[in-house]
Amino acid sequence: MNTTPPIAVDVAVIGHFARDKLVFREQETISSGGSVYYGAIALRRIGLSVAVITRLRAEDFPHLDELKQEGIFVFARPAEQTSGIENVYTTEDMDRRICKPLGFAGPFRLEDIPDIAARVFLVGPIIAGEVNLELVRALAERGPVALDVQGFVRVREGDDLVFRDWPQKAEGLAYVHTLKVDSAEAEVLTGKTDPVSAVRELAAYGPREIVLTQASGVLVYADGHEYRAPFTPKELKGRTGRGDTCFACYVGKRLTASPEEACHFAAAVTTLKLEKPGPFRGTLEDVERYLAG
Repeated sequence: MNTTPPIAVDVAVIGHFARDKLVFREQETISSGGSVYYGAIALRRIGLSVAVITRLRAEDFPHLDELKQEGIFVFARPAEQTSGIENVYTTEDMDRRICKPLGFAGPFRLEDIPDIAARVFLVGPIIAGEVNLELVRALAERGPVALDVQGFVRVREGDDLVFRDWPQKAEGLAYVHTLKVDSAEAEVLTGKTDPVSAVRELAAYGPREIVLTQASGVLVYADGHEYRAPFTPKELKGRTGRGDTCFACYVGKRLTASPEEACHFAAAVTTLKLEKPGPFRGTLEDVERYLAG
């Protein structure tokens, strides 16, 4: 009989580990990506214990060493493909992009989820089809679920990725404690272009807290209250992973802080991340220094 207790972590992040192609000013870069990359590394950097549950080609497993070197527990299942997206940025502020799928590592199954005790499960899929309603329901029985709706409204159609409403949103959002959307996703889900109207409508489906990111900063709607914090990078060199970083750090900080404090903290980490390519590599002291300003 195995009496080994489960690994206990602050945050368990579930999603595909991606190998993305980034195109900006006609320059191409191949980069790791996904919430399990940008979000998990940021969480470790601010001092939290983290597990990553992911799927990718066995040949790409060495890319996971970067996570292990940060002290992240990694649980990976082999897949026929590694997920990836080609992001062609069409504006100088990098807020508009054309996305095309490069690969798909297949859906997560319940048996892919190890025996982990997490204070929160962060579901951060890249593309619709990674995570289904059954898995969200099962995770909600084990602990609070923080969910990035990107992986439910960004749909593969041929060689394109397009935004489509989530047909099961009424049932699915009922299992979610903290929901992440950007302004485009919020509009797809609600038909509303005003962010505040959109998050209020989404909250009616069940999420206690909603994190909405846009180019200017983050809006948090928590228990009927609105909080805002700007992104103020000195220069923009790390646009990719903005939402993953902001959401993960909000969720992580909320374990010990109020929604308002977590909102400003997440915006601070994101601001520092935006100034450099790749995931946030700073320290908690860097964030506190920025907030003290």
